[in-house]
Amino acid sequence: MYKQIAQNKRRTILIMLGFVILIGAIGAAFASYYGDWWVVVWVIVAAVIYAGIQYFIAAKATMVMTGAREIEKKDNPRFYNIVENLSITTGLPMPKVYLVDDPAPNAFATGRDPEHAMVAATTGLIDIMDDKELTAVMAHEMSHVKNYDIRVSMIVFGLVCVIGFLSDIGARMMFYGNRRRDNEGSPVGLVFILVASILSPIIATIIQLAVSREREYLADASAVNITRHPDGMIDALKKLQAHGRPLKSQNTAAASMYINDPLRKNFLSSLLSTHPPIEKRIERLEHGKKNF
Repeated sequence: MYKQIAQNKRRTILIMLGFVILIGAIGAAFASYYGDWWVVVWVIVAAVIYAGIQYFIAAKATMVMTGAREIEKKDNPRFYNIVENLSITTGLPMPKVYLVDDPAPNAFATGRDPEHAMVAATTGLIDIMDDKELTAVMAHEMSHVKNYDIRVSMIVFGLVCVIGFLSDIGARMMFYGNRRRDNEGSPVGLVFILVASILSPIIATIIQLAVSREREYLADASAVNITRHPDGMIDALKKLQAHGRPLKSQNTAAASMYINDPLRKNFLSSLLSTHPPIEKRIERLEHGKKNF
């Protein structure tokens, strides 16, 4: 368990380093075009500022996008008490609790850190899970808070937005660059920008998938560590597998935050899913039962 946590933290550092290298490569493409390597510095500075803005507004934006509403204990005592008990068990600050009116069973956590955390579940999840299973699901979400996955998700979200923004600028430069009447820009740099604009979003998506999938495995294991009841998490995953369906209000940017993939299934979405297959998650938990 602890070996897996340490391994995932190391992988996350490498993945985040990959984002920095990718943004630096885009900056190098711009620098080659303009013939000024200070452009790399300005691109990285602009990227950090842009990612920072996204980092601070993304959590609240997610709640708006998903249609989640904040609740108090009187609104849903069963659900609220489970989150409250887990907060005490884990020693974490009590997160804000949200409810999403949707029959699709799902849940997610977001926020900058444990002091600004938010957890949410759909009405569909609360309806089909017994107390043991609902506790396991919310322990999974509290694990995302405890392991600072929510912070990683916010940073990754911001960096993916940065790369999309820079790639869009690169595409516009390609379009308008062909209309230039002077020869100030380097043709080689223009080619670099074209390649970066096409490949960067693809690479960023792959990096995002790597972050999300590893974090789901870790949160499953951490949830069992909190509840000391592997079957609770396993049974909850089996119900998600049996009753899972797309959410009514879907948002690709927020998909990686959910415990189960909330998007409609097709060949491309399955290939680029932010979540590992549920059967593999169950298999890992079954295999690790004796170690918990």
